[in-house]
Amino acid sequence: MSERSLSSAWLSSWASLVSGVLDEMTEEFERKHGFPPGANQVRLADREDQEAAHALGRDAPAAVDLVTFYSRIGEVVWADVGNGYFIHPARDVLGQHAEYGPVRVAARQEPGGLVIGSDGGGRSYVVGPDGAVHRTRTASLDEPELDTVADDLRQFLELLERSLARFIATGEPGYL
Repeated sequence: MSERSLSSAWLSSWASLVSGVLDEMTEEFERKHGFPPGANQVRLADREDQEAAHALGRDAPAAVDLVTFYSRIGEVVWADVGNGYFIHPARDVLGQHAEYGPVRVAARQEPGGLVIGSDGGGRSYVVGPDGAVHRTRTASLDEPELDTVADDLRQFLELLERSLARFIATGEPGYL
């Protein structure tokens, strides 16, 4: 396993850290913003999520780290961080893949990307067959234009963590 690969231990640490920060943010949210917070959580995987993760590895062109992620993390919902950040449950990723097929990540490649989430502003996050994470430039997935935002899922999660910290410090989540 490479140093950048995800492990259950690293994911547990990440989930614990950001969950604590989200709890602090939520406690202060209504006082700071004048309205109650929405859902802001990292939901750990249950048995159904783990089964969907294994199906994702079996049925879709999933990067190994994506299967590891979904075996540990069921869903990420940060409704109040900027426009929001969402990593959808594995069963939703499977459903999207079954209904619409894989996403073409690069013009010269066969479609092979999986839509794993969104930013709350209509743009989607797509994991390519090589594990890199891309973001659509628009809300459309028909012929998407994509920008690479992270070389791998671990870097993407680290960027999410930084976006959360920046949002709490400045009210701006950054570019992700």
